[in-house]
Amino acid sequence: MRERLIESTRELLWERGYVGTSPKAIQQRSGAGQGSMYHHFRGKPELALAAIARSADDMRARAEAEFSGSGTPIQRITAYLRRERDALRGCPVGRLTQDPDVMADAELRRPVEETFAWLRTRLAGVLAEARAEGEVHTALDPAATATALVAVLQGGYVLARAAGDAEVYAQAVDGALGLLAGHVR
Repeated sequence: MRERLIESTRELLWERGYVGTSPKAIQQRSGAGQGSMYHHFRGKPELALAAIARSADDMRARAEAEFSGSGTPIQRITAYLRRERDALRGCPVGRLTQDPDVMADAELRRPVEETFAWLRTRLAGVLAEARAEGEVHTALDPAATATALVAVLQGGYVLARAAGDAEVYAQAVDGALGLLAGHVR
């Protein structure tokens, strides 16, 4: 039941945000009774934190699978950027940055901040590897480029949702890869 509560809360946070994720909605989605919910969690904030942490862990694990996979550093970055995503649904962690209740609560915000810091640092590491191996020009700044790539992905979700067209997200990724290609030797 604990797992069903966490997974239901993850989905609801992604769909509705923190305010729209009521205990009643969580109970309905998970099939849990009120007693069961409060048996596993002290309240909505604790359950939301578990769900946000799970989404963050999932995002990191999927990214790490590409970053540590086979191929050159640029091939691994390309695999990460081109990985199949539900562009119109957006990023389950990135969407939380637009939720004022999550961002106003230091405890709920922490896994979001840590995940994006990890992502930028890990991506910068792969770019530094590409630079050290001579795959990209030495003038490429790994940290700045990693930050720009993460911003393109998150912004691509926003643009695709605004247009109601997943192709806009794909164009953002193509554009980022085109800019990165200008640094490939």
